[in-house]
Amino acid sequence: MLKTLLLIILKLSPSSKKWFWEKWYDVFAKKARNSNLKLMNYGYDSLELDLELEDDDKNERYPIQLYHFVSSHVDIKNKNILEVGSGRGGGASYIARYLKPFSITGIDISNEAVNLCSKFYDVPNLNFLYGDSENIPFSDNSFDVLINIESSHCYGDMSKFLSEAYRTLKKDGFFLFCDFRTLDGLQELYDQLSSSDFKFLNRIDITSNIIQGLDKLSDYREEHIDKSVSFFIKKLFKTYAGIKGTEIYNSFANNSMVYICAILKK
Repeated sequence: MLKTLLLIILKLSPSSKKWFWEKWYDVFAKKARNSNLKLMNYGYDSLELDLELEDDDKNERYPIQLYHFVSSHVDIKNKNILEVGSGRGGGASYIARYLKPFSITGIDISNEAVNLCSKFYDVPNLNFLYGDSENIPFSDNSFDVLINIESSHCYGDMSKFLSEAYRTLKKDGFFLFCDFRTLDGLQELYDQLSSSDFKFLNRIDITSNIIQGLDKLSDYREEHIDKSVSFFIKKLFKTYAGIKGTEIYNSFANNSMVYICAILKK
């Protein structure tokens, strides 16, 4: 049932889909205010990846590893970075502290999430603003790298977002992307990326790595949801979080949903 609901949401009209996800993330930020839950992505694991993390970051290892995997495709040290769809800010915080860009700005359509980030983080080269993926609030040629992690499935108009991403990047800037799609929506995503103004450098199916991350994350996230969320919406939150055994998790496991990473260049 919940998977069916997600499929319906993904196929809503652009304005309706955008409205729904904005409200959903506002509710999530209000209901789950635990500062230990700073990343919302499904996580990533690989035998080749063994990050040295500070103690405060170790509980979020697998979502952090997704950011590291995507970001490691280019050298972002001393670069100006924009993350579109920064959520609870943990990914941008990791990049700011460990990968040493000159600056990183996270924008999100949820005011509640932006407010949470302002309370959670005090990092000199990191800031958060309200911003719309389809109308990015920066001038042309502003950033060296744009990062978009597990966010684009919420957008009303993917092509408009790609146009805005291209506009705000400097010449030779990189667009680092990862997200999931249903199997029947995957070709549409590939077509959107390929028909944009970007040079399409690489794409990687990382579904198996996402499943490994979910396996490692499930107990930790289920515990936090049980503590933070009311009984009446716990099942919805657990499904959306991809807890092992839920419909979302099973959709990755049976390949009816696929998770990809793509590297593009202006």
